[in-house]
Amino acid sequence: MLTEKNKNLIIVSNPIVNQSLCTIRDKNTDTQGVRLAARKLTRILLYEATKNLPQKNIEIETPITAFTTKTIDDDITIIISPILRAGLIFTDEAVDILPQATIRHIGMYRDEKTLKPVWYYNKVPMPVDNPEKYYVYITDPMLATGNSLKEAIKLYVDKGIPEKNICCVCMISSPIGLNAIFSEYPNVKIIVAAVDSHLNERGYIVPGMGDAGDRIFNTI
Repeated sequence: MLTEKNKNLIIVSNPIVNQSLCTIRDKNTDTQGVRLAARKLTRILLYEATKNLPQKNIEIETPITAFTTKTIDDDITIIISPILRAGLIFTDEAVDILPQATIRHIGMYRDEKTLKPVWYYNKVPMPVDNPEKYYVYITDPMLATGNSLKEAIKLYVDKGIPEKNICCVCMISSPIGLNAIFSEYPNVKIIVAAVDSHLNERGYIVPGMGDAGDRIFNTI
């Protein structure tokens, strides 16, 4: 059973999040409406996710005076890793927020019979020096079974990047998916806007929003 007291699970809730969730869930919302609401929601989630980035003190001059303030440490590598295709909805917002980040796409689709991920694209095979200085944000709107997300996390963990430096950012999740991730990677952080009830017989989140990729890219 999922415990929402897990310190590495953060459920972001505020009126803007709730309104955006309402919009993307509604079957009568058109593609443009889903995209706009999803982008608004992903930006809020990314703000929460990036609270773990290390900062450093820097001296700057304003038009008034010189003073010491904080900024993101530039001695780290930031990776945004969207799981194709639905995870792309996070990318524009992520690049706006973190223009210094590298985008590493991961391509998987779910076999509808086995519910297992099938690989078709991988832009992660890069050398990793000083893995403790890497901060990874894996994005996927729906955390259903957790199978695809586990495969994505493994790519980075196998390179020596600490679990605590890996954050999964999802809009809607299921208890089964969350348990699947935490049972294997307990120190990974997961940021979500909602934890829904369960999965149906097809592996879709209930109540969910249907197929996120189809609704975002108008391929229903």
